[in-house]
Amino acid sequence: MLHLASRSPRRSELLARLGLAFGTLDLDIPEQQGDGEPAFDYVRRVAREKAGAGLLRVAGVAGAVVLGADTEVVLDDVVFGKPADATEAAAMLRRLSGRSHQVITAVSVVSAACEAQAVVVSQVEVEALSDAAIARYLDSGEWRGKAGAYAIQGCFEAHVERLSGSHSGVMGLPLHATAGLLRQFGLLP
Repeated sequence: MLHLASRSPRRSELLARLGLAFGTLDLDIPEQQGDGEPAFDYVRRVAREKAGAGLLRVAGVAGAVVLGADTEVVLDDVVFGKPADATEAAAMLRRLSGRSHQVITAVSVVSAACEAQAVVVSQVEVEALSDAAIARYLDSGEWRGKAGAYAIQGCFEAHVERLSGSHSGVMGLPLHATAGLLRQFGLLP
C-alpha cells in the first residue's frame, strides 16, 4: 500500500493523477534549513525525513511504501519558505519580481527494503510586479502556506513569463520523476 507523507491537497491531487490508490499520513516534520546547509541538500533532506517518518508510522503494514516530498523556492541561494504573514509574502514577491528563480522539489520513496529519491529543479521567471499587482495577489489569499508566497496553479500563473522544467514539480510533486520512482517499487507498470 502506498502512503503519501503530506497534508498538501495539491500533492494528493497530483499523486491521484497517476491512478494509484494511496493513504495520507499527517506528519509534523520540522522544515528548518541548517546553518550553512545548501538549498539543494536541505530540500533532499526534508523529503527523506518526511518519507522516513511516514515509514515509521506504518511499520506494521506489510508492503508499505511511503512517498515524501519537499518543494522550495530558491533565489540567490536563499530558500524562500512559507511566509508567516502578508508582510513577509509581499517582501518575497518583491524579491522575485522581474527575476528568474529556482524551484527545487525532492521526492523520496521508501519501503522496509528500499529507498530511492529524485530531485527536479525548475527555473521560473516572474514578470516585474507592481505594488498594485502584489496587493491584488495578496488579497487573493493564495500565497498562504506556499513556498515563495505563490501558487503557480492559481492566479499567479498570469505573472509567470517563462517556466523551464516541471509544472507539476513547481506545484509540489513532479509527476514524471514520481512515476519513475514508483515503477522502481513495482507500483506502476
